[in-house]
Amino acid sequence: MQQDTLHLVCPACLAINRLPAARLGAGARCGKCHQPLFTGQPVAMDGRAFDKHLRHNDIPLLIDFWAPWCGPCRMMGPAFAAAAGQLEPHFRLGKVNTEEEQAVAARLGIRSIPTMI
Repeated sequence: MQQDTLHLVCPACLAINRLPAARLGAGARCGKCHQPLFTGQPVAMDGRAFDKHLRHNDIPLLIDFWAPWCGPCRMMGPAFAAAAGQLEPHFRLGKVNTEEEQAVAARLGIRSIPTMI
């Protein structure tokens, strides 16, 4: 059974928005900052943003854990970005830089990159 109202975290200001499920693909904007809730690109997330998206989004979340020095991560980046354009608004795709967010990677037991969960 599909929910009538979905909670979505704004990628720009992290406000939690309520959106009728029927309007999910209708170019929704954040009620607080008025930025688009979906941009067709993966959302860069720090630890705070990752936790907020994980806890408050009612759509599935797919996260790429990567590092700028990782060759396979850089090779996969364009395909992951293209996937965001195809899967939004039914999925939220995000990227967590494991060099900058080592605590998030450690908490999840990520020992190799790229890792998608």
